[in-house]
Amino acid sequence: MQIRLLCVIAITLVFIRVHAADRPNILWITAEDMSATLGCYGDKYALTPNIDAFAKQSVRYTRAFATAPVCSPSRSCLITGCYAPSLGTHQMRSAFPIPERMTGFPTLLRREGYYTSNNVKTDYNNANWQKIIRASWNESSPTAHFNKRPEKRQKFFSIFNLMTSHQSRSMVWPYERFKKDVQSKLSPGEIHDPKKAPLPPYYPDTPVVRKTVARFYDCVTAMDKEVGQILKQLEEDGRANDTIVFFYADHGSGMPRHKRALLDSGMHVPLMIRFPKKYQHLAPADAGNTIGDLVSFVDFAPTVLSLLDLEIPDDMQGRPFLGKAKQSPRKYVFGHRDRVDEVRDLARSVRDERFLLIRNFMPHLGYNQYTAWPDLGEIRHEFYRANDSSKNSAPLSHFLSSTRPRVELYDCLKDPKNLNNLANDPKHQDTLWRLNARLRQHLRETRDLGFYPESDVREISAGTTPFEIARTRNLHIEDLIFAASRVGDDDDERAIIHELNSWNPAIRYWGAVGLAARKELSKDAIQALKAGMKDGSAAVRIECAGALARQNDKSALRALASELQNDNFTAVLHAARTVELLGGKAKSLKPAMEKLVKRCHAIRPPDTPPTVVASGREDLAMFTSMSANAFLSRLK
Repeated sequence: MQIRLLCVIAITLVFIRVHAADRPNILWITAEDMSATLGCYGDKYALTPNIDAFAKQSVRYTRAFATAPVCSPSRSCLITGCYAPSLGTHQMRSAFPIPERMTGFPTLLRREGYYTSNNVKTDYNNANWQKIIRASWNESSPTAHFNKRPEKRQKFFSIFNLMTSHQSRSMVWPYERFKKDVQSKLSPGEIHDPKKAPLPPYYPDTPVVRKTVARFYDCVTAMDKEVGQILKQLEEDGRANDTIVFFYADHGSGMPRHKRALLDSGMHVPLMIRFPKKYQHLAPADAGNTIGDLVSFVDFAPTVLSLLDLEIPDDMQGRPFLGKAKQSPRKYVFGHRDRVDEVRDLARSVRDERFLLIRNFMPHLGYNQYTAWPDLGEIRHEFYRANDSSKNSAPLSHFLSSTRPRVELYDCLKDPKNLNNLANDPKHQDTLWRLNARLRQHLRETRDLGFYPESDVREISAGTTPFEIARTRNLHIEDLIFAASRVGDDDDERAIIHELNSWNPAIRYWGAVGLAARKELSKDAIQALKAGMKDGSAAVRIECAGALARQNDKSALRALASELQNDNFTAVLHAARTVELLGGKAKSLKPAMEKLVKRCHAIRPPDTPPTVVASGREDLAMFTSMSANAFLSRLK
């Protein structure tokens, strides 16, 4: 009996080793801040020979989408397989904790004997980021590489994050630095001619804009060379024949109206996957073909586990689109836009194969808000100058407007640049209703925490995590969505005042936002706002004070000055941004903002580059100082 048992164990171990040996290596090549501006996607201005050659060897997806139009929330989703608003990681570098069990999906590969490497960006946007790095990666560094595994036969999962197309390079760095660090890597024939740059209709046609668009394409060409080098190294390592290679971008390009926007220009990404002959049975089509299925970033982690025939954790919210656990194609993909750096926002989107619906829950805040770090780029100021013109086209005016539509609906087949809003078109009301209903269902099912003010989430989740709070308490998400939907409704002041008197602080917050969004306020509204300045929630107090300060209420300015000293730095950032947007109406707060800058610099020294991720109070201090300094500079 014992001999028989030992034989069974031995056979099982042999089976496991053979099965593991049959598993592929997985290589991810991630380009930063890049839409599908590639020759293989039909862009005739692009010069991307290495990626175009790779596309001929790959399956090319035409409907792949990020879950957020900025990096940190997207990376939170990619590493966990969960939507960031479900985790509380939707705000840019808010550093809320996530459950300890969520150590990153590469941890599951390491347990199976895979060598895992990450070169080099992490930016997972949660308080657990250091634990995730330790658990997920054998090495995460600027030199991490699959060829550093100790045993050449060992299977690997490797990521290369290519920063060359990042917004810093394409538009923020001084032009001379771009020429030195990026353009110098190109031959004269590879440098793009600004005169031939394809300008979208929502861009002003100026020499600076043309130069910057050409510069972006130069960055993409330089990145293409890096892709070629990585693929060459894979060949030299002898692993090209047993490695499945993904190439994708982390969201849309870093150019204006792309990054930070839920439009297709900010969310649609290139995705190509190359299957060697040995694993062609795992491919959805032959090399060189295109796939029109909807794919979302939340699907990537479970898809890798499915390709390797590994168990998919119950927490993951994505749908594997390849491998043994492959599910039927998606009907919808979803997006979220929340605070990015110092810029506050809340918008949600749903897209099917044809239509895109965007719900802007803060429609009083436009697409082209002041934002300190991108504003270092010359091109941003071309848009500010264009804003002073009365001759702008409708597409440009849509981006430049100080407000946004509450609802946007686009036919992405007929209108791929999302220029014609169909939300009020009678012919498309059924589509609008269908997509809106599906979006609300998604927000409920995922327990979207974005409808709770950031400073309140920090307080209610103390000692646990936002993810767990949302699953153990009734957070009344549906009620919050309904309250947020009133913002921008000029005919419903009485209902908004009623919300400001709710028992629920998050609903009171949306009541305050709703009144802050109104151009004119009744006496009843002003009285409700005055009472709200004494609310127990900092977010409610700040929104009420901001609304009253726009009505030249001096007591409101004193209230904002008090919030600048709050111990909760998410509230401090909220207050600082509110003061910044008040501009000259808040000039009496200049000393308070100067004092705040010194407080921020004591937490995070001003010479720390913005790209250095500290996650938490340090990053919040950086964004707060950006906002305060922008306010002070515009007072001069």
